[in-house]
Amino acid sequence: MDLHKDIIRPLLFKLDAEKAHNLAVSSLSFASTFPSLVRGTLGAKPAKNPRTVAGIAFPNPIGLAAGMDKNGVALPAWEALGFGFVEVGTITSLAQPGNPKPRLFRFPDQGALINRLGFNNEGVEAVAARLERLHTSGRWPGIPVGLNIGKSKLTPAENAHTDYLTSFRRLHSLGDYFVINVSSPNTPGLRDLQSTEALGKIIRTLRDWEGTPRRPLFVKVAPDLAEEDLVAVAQLAESEQLAGLIATNTTLDHSSIPTGRDQQGGLSGLPVRPRSLKALQIIKKHSTLPVIACGGISDETSARERFEAGADLLQVYTAFIYQGPGLLRRLASANSSKDFSPT
Repeated sequence: MDLHKDIIRPLLFKLDAEKAHNLAVSSLSFASTFPSLVRGTLGAKPAKNPRTVAGIAFPNPIGLAAGMDKNGVALPAWEALGFGFVEVGTITSLAQPGNPKPRLFRFPDQGALINRLGFNNEGVEAVAARLERLHTSGRWPGIPVGLNIGKSKLTPAENAHTDYLTSFRRLHSLGDYFVINVSSPNTPGLRDLQSTEALGKIIRTLRDWEGTPRRPLFVKVAPDLAEEDLVAVAQLAESEQLAGLIATNTTLDHSSIPTGRDQQGGLSGLPVRPRSLKALQIIKKHSTLPVIACGGISDETSARERFEAGADLLQVYTAFIYQGPGLLRRLASANSSKDFSPT
């Protein structure tokens, strides 16, 4: 019997999508006190496939994308489930409730989700305090933890650089790597920050405060960027000596969703696969930076195609919701001709 497929998923899918999400995360938060129980009942136990990216050692290349554990409440459980790394967030400097409900929608026939959550999170102070307590408790996971930061909705675009700095400064000692999220479609004006001028200002503000040594810093890009804009972001990241890029966030192309069922928001899952792969290929053509591939990765074939296109690591979210922890074992088994010597 597949516990997720036969019991957990049918029960959760009887609930509204966001209620099911919250129940799953809160359950894993409670279970984080007993990681051996999680490992014994749900853990996927992917084969060890270590690699070093941006100076960070990853036990396997399959990570949990940002958006699942926005407030960092279940970190030990994600490790117990078999993830090789986990990304918390998106975290904003100000606590914010997000957009009005309903704001998360399932499309099982398309293997997709649409969300317009709007960076709902407890704010950087609350998240940082929780992470500090976890460190002190001795239960900090043995896998890398990334911290994904975004702009608060109330912060004007012209002050975005200082808003990102507030979060970066508070979290700086707590993450193995950091992600500048300028690509969510659910915060008005956020994607405008992907322009090289605005993004460059954010990066330089963080680096000027940080000095040296520097934390690995990634930028997460949208799959909807025009090729020339994606190249510009990649070249900016290279010139600023960032750790790499994450390709990609959700898309605003909803052409795969049946007429009459569509919802406003970012689309994730299988329909994003071609756009996300194309973005990865463009980045690798114009940059030597590491790339974490995300978007539409749901089986060995889609995992292998990202590795062969040059991805260093993979992240999943939507496919994990539909398939459960067993997905991790299948993805980790994907072979690649890529040489994964340390970078």
